[in-house]
Amino acid sequence: MDSKRISSASQQQVRLRQKRTKREWRPLEDRSCTDLPWFLLFTVFCVGMGSICGFTIATGGAARLIFGYDSYGNTCGRRNERIEGVQLSGLDHTDRKFVFFLDPCNIDIVQRKIKSMALCVSLCPPEELKTHQDLKRFAMTNGSDLCSYELPAHRYPALPERFSRCPKLPVPRSKPLPLFNRCTPVDVSCYARFAEAVVTFVGDSSVLHRLIAGVAASKEIIVGLCVLALALSMVLMVIIRYISAVLVWILTSLVVLGSLAGTSVLWWLYIDHRLYANDTSSKDPKEAKQEAPEGQRDGGQALLVYAAAATIFTIILLLLMLFMRKRVALTIALFHVAGKVFIHLPLLTLQPFITFLALLLFWVYWILVLLFLGTTGNPEQNEETGLTEFRLTGSLQYLTWYHAVGLVWISEFILACQQMTVAGAVVTYYFTRDKNRLPVTPILSSVLRLVRYHLGTVAKGSFIITLVKVPRLVLMYVHNQLKGRENVCARCLLKSCICCLWCLEKCLNYLNQNAYAATAINSTSFCTSARDAFVILVENALRVATINAVGDFVLFLGKVLIMTCTAFAGVLLLNYQRDYAEWLLPLIIVCLFSFLVAHCFLSIFEIVVDVLFLCFAIDTKYNDGTPGKEFFMDKALMEFVESSRRLERAGGRGRSRVKEAASEGAEMKPMAPGTSSA
Repeated sequence: MDSKRISSASQQQVRLRQKRTKREWRPLEDRSCTDLPWFLLFTVFCVGMGSICGFTIATGGAARLIFGYDSYGNTCGRRNERIEGVQLSGLDHTDRKFVFFLDPCNIDIVQRKIKSMALCVSLCPPEELKTHQDLKRFAMTNGSDLCSYELPAHRYPALPERFSRCPKLPVPRSKPLPLFNRCTPVDVSCYARFAEAVVTFVGDSSVLHRLIAGVAASKEIIVGLCVLALALSMVLMVIIRYISAVLVWILTSLVVLGSLAGTSVLWWLYIDHRLYANDTSSKDPKEAKQEAPEGQRDGGQALLVYAAAATIFTIILLLLMLFMRKRVALTIALFHVAGKVFIHLPLLTLQPFITFLALLLFWVYWILVLLFLGTTGNPEQNEETGLTEFRLTGSLQYLTWYHAVGLVWISEFILACQQMTVAGAVVTYYFTRDKNRLPVTPILSSVLRLVRYHLGTVAKGSFIITLVKVPRLVLMYVHNQLKGRENVCARCLLKSCICCLWCLEKCLNYLNQNAYAATAINSTSFCTSARDAFVILVENALRVATINAVGDFVLFLGKVLIMTCTAFAGVLLLNYQRDYAEWLLPLIIVCLFSFLVAHCFLSIFEIVVDVLFLCFAIDTKYNDGTPGKEFFMDKALMEFVESSRRLERAGGRGRSRVKEAASEGAEMKPMAPGTSSA
């Protein structure tokens, strides 16, 4: 009895485990909040980011950045408090609203700042001042002292301190920079050294001027070509379903033919080398040894190794193409359905614009707060220059690190929101049998579901990416700082770690994307969704490999196609500028922008294809087309399933016929001699 009870209890435990591991997928049936603690943690983190901004404003860092400050720690345009140990601090600069640099062209290229004494003045010099007498006249006429505060204006020409405490002559004509109140020279030729350092490939300053002139003269054409790239990307997302089959099979044929041709050429080279070696060996052995050096003998062995490796690669490739040809057909069917998705959900094409706008606004805010942090902290005198600078000391130094982590996490959060929004809309489209009964705006419905239920899931997924990306960025920074100073082993180790973290980040990105789709289907937490999606992907590993290999390359060809078409149009439009140097830079700008635009739009297409595949895998796993278990899939995917079933039935009939023939042959086989009855 005890053994029976133990066995029944163990059976119940097995059933419970199966229930836990194998759970029904209920598309779009129940909605509940997921990963709420992570949403609260992300909210607290964002409050911390806002607190940093508030701290910089409260301590005067924002005011110093916007209004500017002099080399004695005084903020321009304000009444200041005295700083202990700093002379000429605590001055009233209510009437002096502009920052004036005594030597605005003395730029520290490494630190990217002006190494010059700064003063608060009431007026920027509107004309060039060539002598100290001109400085005196300008100060007496306009009340704007351009030398240090302790020097009286009427004695400028006679003071011995005029060479160190007055501006470098001649003083260029300048205007105040809008919003930031810095006196900026009108003639920017003094920044040529900085520009040449930034544009390192330019050896002649005249070439730089011609390139900039070419961009300025072609700005209307550049804008028009960028709009053309946008239009081509949107059109390609719709029509790619009609050309995907052609692209896929052309790609497959080219890969197979290329591998066969490469293998044949290697074997031909090896045979030719052997024939030449045989001809030389038929001569006198001493002469043959002199004519055939050691390198030729090693070359023959190398050709043999290359040819054998190419043959093995080609055989494996042909076998993969043979066994995965049906899965290539699935990729074509998914591309076809993805094109339909963009027709039914045209607002998907706006997702790259919305995401880019959100990222741009956040990045502008982040850069502003970073600049505020650069002018926040305790005043300290620079020992080399004697100028007063504001620096974060003590525990306040960690504010910059917190701010840097916020850049990565919040940027990844915005990108994850885009993935969840697209996944939610595609899931709604796929699991709605009657497409005429789709919501009026599936994209808006997906956004509302995201905001109401799944912000915690997105925060958790983006935090996992941040945990991998931040160490990778730190290692890249260390590698750049130690460039030329580390040994070979350290450099190799750093590059290996960076490469491994990059690969891990890509894998996690793909898994996160499928986890968001699983959350959009079942409204489960991030970990549960990631586990369920991972199980589905492992069960369809060959299909996943085919879709990622073939599909990604087709989309890459689409990006190259858009860039090539835009570049060709640019060549035609810029052809009237006969000087090659004048239209080279505009054409490079157009090519880079067109590839970036194509990448943004076709990345949305890639997300749609991946979500459709996950939905298709779930549909085929839990439904079989019988009453009560009807498929949700589109007609193109249904045709693929039916053709696969016909092939399986044909293969099954062939195997059954082989078995029947084998059994009949066994029955008709005569008895062995000696076994018959007497």
